[in-house]
Amino acid sequence: MKTLLDYLFTHQTLSREAAKEAMLTLTSGTVNPTQIAAFMTVFNMRAITLPELIGFREALISQCDRIDLSAYHPMDVCGTGGDGKNTFNISTLTAFVVAGAGVPVAKHGNYGVSSISGSSNVLEELGVTFPTDPKIIEEQLATTNLTFLHAPLFHPALKNVGAIRKELGLKTLFNKLGPLVNPAQPKVQMTGVFNLELARMYHYILQEEGVQYRILYGLSGCDEITLTDTVKVIHPKGESFITAENLHLEPVALDALDGGKTVAEAAHIFTQILKGKGTPEQNRVVCSNAAMALLTYYPEYTFETAYQIANESLLNLKAANVLNQLKSIA
Repeated sequence: MKTLLDYLFTHQTLSREAAKEAMLTLTSGTVNPTQIAAFMTVFNMRAITLPELIGFREALISQCDRIDLSAYHPMDVCGTGGDGKNTFNISTLTAFVVAGAGVPVAKHGNYGVSSISGSSNVLEELGVTFPTDPKIIEEQLATTNLTFLHAPLFHPALKNVGAIRKELGLKTLFNKLGPLVNPAQPKVQMTGVFNLELARMYHYILQEEGVQYRILYGLSGCDEITLTDTVKVIHPKGESFITAENLHLEPVALDALDGGKTVAEAAHIFTQILKGKGTPEQNRVVCSNAAMALLTYYPEYTFETAYQIANESLLNLKAANVLNQLKSIA
């Protein structure tokens, strides 16, 4: 690892194979915490390259506990996180709304590292357990249209890395990898990213693998639709820009999307929205993201149709029922 760090510190980049080998070494349990932190810091000091991202991803997928959910044809709704906006758990709520609308979701998520409350934090606070037994996971999908794949349980090789990420408290290269290493490897995916360069790399990787996808990048750095800014949307057939105005929705101020200061506050906000008691701004943002996810799964939909379906799932408490059912299956 010392030789590798010396190489990286001279502003060199890694080939795909070298990146894969580096990640396998990093997660082998033989590298000390200081070296792991130094390795991660390299990729905060400079942009990750496409070969590096692909190589790191291949290493993590080769080590994870894969689960075959192809019979359910699920999608993932997941952002990289690390945008520093402290919004409420928009992508997690989106997953519940989409599941309430009848689309199977195998959501990949984790505890917050650079944010107060990641998807795993808020769901754990609400009493959701994280299964690894394929029978339970399949029962959840069959019954509720949703299962939550808690990243640390499926990526045991990252055990040592997780503690260091938490201590750093910063977004790292693992934020960039998260949506790409879902252990179910779903063939439909809506993903938010926090910069345009990463959006382009995701576009290449997902297109190469024949995934049905939409990538979202808010031009102010948001990794989801917030209705506060212009969002670039990239999908297999092209690219477009969307705003609240061209979606025929009222714009939203960023402070209306505050995620709270504690996990308990984040869970309370989550529950209120799921119960249909969210503010109009919160509801619009959740339904906008859910509509985009539905469009990803059903490209023949119009945004207006998808938004109407999402709104019905949320306000008619179909999404809330998903949570209630999910908590009963363990």
